[in-house]
Amino acid sequence: MAYSIIHNGTLINGTGSKPIKNAVILINNNTIEYAGPEDTLNIPSTNITKIDAEGGYILPGFIDSHMHLMTNGFHMEDTMYNPLSLFFYNGLENMRLTTNAGVTTVRDAGLADYGVKMAVENGLITGPRMQISISPLSITGGHFDFWLKSGFDMKISYPGYPDSICDGIDDVRRKVREVMRAGAEVIKVMATGGVMSANDSPEHPQFSMEEFKVIIQEAKTRGLKTMAHAHGAEGIKNSVKAGIDSIEHGTYIDEEAIEMILKKNVYLVPTLITQKYNKIEAESGSLEDYRVEDAIRIVDIHRENIEKAYKAGVTMVMGTDCGVIEHGVNLQELGLLCDIGMKPMDAILSGTKVAAECLGWQDKIGTLEAGKLADVVISKKDPLSDIHSLGNPDNIEVVIKGGKLLKDIRKH
Repeated sequence: MAYSIIHNGTLINGTGSKPIKNAVILINNNTIEYAGPEDTLNIPSTNITKIDAEGGYILPGFIDSHMHLMTNGFHMEDTMYNPLSLFFYNGLENMRLTTNAGVTTVRDAGLADYGVKMAVENGLITGPRMQISISPLSITGGHFDFWLKSGFDMKISYPGYPDSICDGIDDVRRKVREVMRAGAEVIKVMATGGVMSANDSPEHPQFSMEEFKVIIQEAKTRGLKTMAHAHGAEGIKNSVKAGIDSIEHGTYIDEEAIEMILKKNVYLVPTLITQKYNKIEAESGSLEDYRVEDAIRIVDIHRENIEKAYKAGVTMVMGTDCGVIEHGVNLQELGLLCDIGMKPMDAILSGTKVAAECLGWQDKIGTLEAGKLADVVISKKDPLSDIHSLGNPDNIEVVIKGGKLLKDIRKH
């Protein structure tokens, strides 16, 4: 057994309980044995690696419930010009930026395949723990159909990454099974068009109710959760009626959709930061022409509707859509959640305990408690008095994933 101990810090354990000063975390290999006040711990009489928090704030490793580790902006010309191998090498840097920001677990919302997950788990590369969707399901001409009006198809294609375009009940059923065969741990469906689509708009609903029900039915045969990219109100409602587990984005969510979500205890992953960054890029002239109008048009609508949903009691989960925007800015989302009314502690929970519940992994991550995996970050600033400080990776001094030290930028 290899023991390590984190001491001399204030513990914010992710349960929502009051912070504990002069706290310690005892780690045995990759698992937490104790997390609490230092004066109640019986330290084992063996060699222990000590990590001094230096008066910092000890938090659970954060969970980004919606991101794309393997892409950098979804620029179609990259698919056309770049060798496929570069796609994977770019992913290495994206993973480094993600863990450097304090994110130790992600729900990858499309493009990371099972081999990428295996490479991290086997220690070949350093990256966050992953729950992967592999290929998001889309209708022909929908949000993840990259066929252009010119006749060019700009999709990434290789063994292990199934084509996910499907229409009709039989085709939808087969595609879900293909994605699960490829190793998907969550099924993602494009319930509406998207901000960055060439062939549709965010308001456009996709998939019939019959198709939706088949998708969710097939996912349940493997015990998998489902997530729906959904901007438009009709697509949100269709998803909830069909039995979806989480709504992603929720731009045009209305009162009826809010009531439905509350009744069925559906999670909402608002990805506020992406709308903010998309508008900045659109106004700077760096986006393709077909993306600009939607990117500018919806940012205020999105923020106002998400605020209404939060005030109504909808459970919000931290997700960023990094990959659409730059990597490494993940925890800026926490400050944006506070801007719509959350308290700092609740924002932290949205990226730890609540996010773990959304992924169905609450038994092993999300809080700093005995029996959980030792995913820990140390912030040099108090996030409860300055939640925006977590959005700067320079304030995340230490990152530990499964008991392994991934980052320590302090001077010794």
